[in-house]
Amino acid sequence: MSDLLRTPLYPLYQQYEGVRCIDFGGWELPVQFSGIQKEHEAVRERAGLFDVSHMGEFTVQGEQAEAFLQKLTTNDVTSLVPGQAQYTLMCYPDGGVVDDLLVYKLEDQHYMLVVNASNIDQDWAWLQEHMVPGVSMTNDSAETALLALQGPLATDIIGKVTDTDVSIIEPFRFVQNAEVCGVKLLLSRTGYTGEDGFELYVQADQAAAVWNGLMEAGADHGLVPAGLGARDTLRFEAKLPLYGQELSPTISPLEAGVGMFVKLNAGPFIGHEALLQQKNGGPSRKLVGIEVLERGIPRPHYPIYVEGVQIGEVTTGTQSPTLKRNLGLALINSQYAALGTPLEIEIRGKKLKAEVVKTPFHKRTRTSKTPTQGADQA
Repeated sequence: MSDLLRTPLYPLYQQYEGVRCIDFGGWELPVQFSGIQKEHEAVRERAGLFDVSHMGEFTVQGEQAEAFLQKLTTNDVTSLVPGQAQYTLMCYPDGGVVDDLLVYKLEDQHYMLVVNASNIDQDWAWLQEHMVPGVSMTNDSAETALLALQGPLATDIIGKVTDTDVSIIEPFRFVQNAEVCGVKLLLSRTGYTGEDGFELYVQADQAAAVWNGLMEAGADHGLVPAGLGARDTLRFEAKLPLYGQELSPTISPLEAGVGMFVKLNAGPFIGHEALLQQKNGGPSRKLVGIEVLERGIPRPHYPIYVEGVQIGEVTTGTQSPTLKRNLGLALINSQYAALGTPLEIEIRGKKLKAEVVKTPFHKRTRTSKTPTQGADQA
C-alpha cells in the first residue's frame, strides 16, 4: 500500500499492537487499533480518539463569500455568526448530492469548509466551476490535521489539557486559537458518532503532539484510539449519513432524511427547484431503518422486496454493537416506509423476513444540547 496517501499521524499507528490499516478512498488508514467492538463500546461509554486528517479543508473568503456559499449550499449560511458551524450539502441541479460538508464561519466573509476525503478534488472543481468575482479560495487540506475526541468523557479529558472552558462551548460552536496540549488550534464541538465530543483542527506538523497529549490525559478515563470501523458503526447507529451510501449523485437530501438541512425558503441555491418539486410532490423514495428478523446481516446493496417485488436496497447494515440486533438503513419506495411494514431481504440467495423499525437506532440521553450531525468521513 506504499502508493496510498498517509496522514501526519501515520507514524504513530505502529505503537499500537493491534492496529490494522486498509485502503480507504486512496488513504492508508486504521480500520481498528484494538478491535471494532472494543473501540465502539469505549466511545459509547467513555471516549475514543480518531485520526480523521484525511478530510479536506478549504478556506473561502472575500466580499462575496457569503453570497457564493448561499448559492452553492442547501443550508442558510446567512444565519451563521462568527464561531458557529453548520452541516449542509452541495447539490447538482437535479437535486442529487455533490457532497455533504461542514461550514465554519471564522469571521464575516471568511469561512472554512470541511469536505469528505474522497470528494476533495471533485468538490474543489465544483466550487471553482461556480466561482464569482469577490471570492478567493485556498485548499488547506495537506497542511491541516484533524483529530476527533468523542464520547461522554470527552469534556473531562480535554479539560485537563486546555485553559479553554470547554463546558460552555455549545454544539456546532468553536473556538479559534484555543490552546490544547500546548498547541494553538481550532476546537469545535462537533462529531460524527452520536456522542458528545470535539474536533480539533491543527497544523499537520503539530498533530502528533496533540494526539499524544490527549492519549496521556485520557489514560485514567479509559480513552482508546479508534479506527474507521468503529466510526462507521457509531455513525450508523445514530443514523448519520455516509456519502456514497446514504447520499450520492442519485440520492437527494430529502430522500436521505436530511431535509432539515435544506432551507428552501432561504433563497435559491443549485438544486433548489428540483428539491422544491420533490418536497411538494413527496419523495418517491425514503431512507428507513430495517431489522432482519431471521438469522442474517444486511449489507449494502442487498435487495429488499415486498410480495416478491423489489422496492429498494440496503445502504448500510451490520449487527449493531450496542443493541446486538441485525439492523440496516435502506432506501425504499416511500409507500412502504411506515413503521412495522413487513419486508423481505435477500441475503446469499435467500429471502429473509425483515421489517421497518424506528431510527436512530441509538440516541444518547442528553442533559443538554449536544451535536448529532456532522460531515461524513468517506
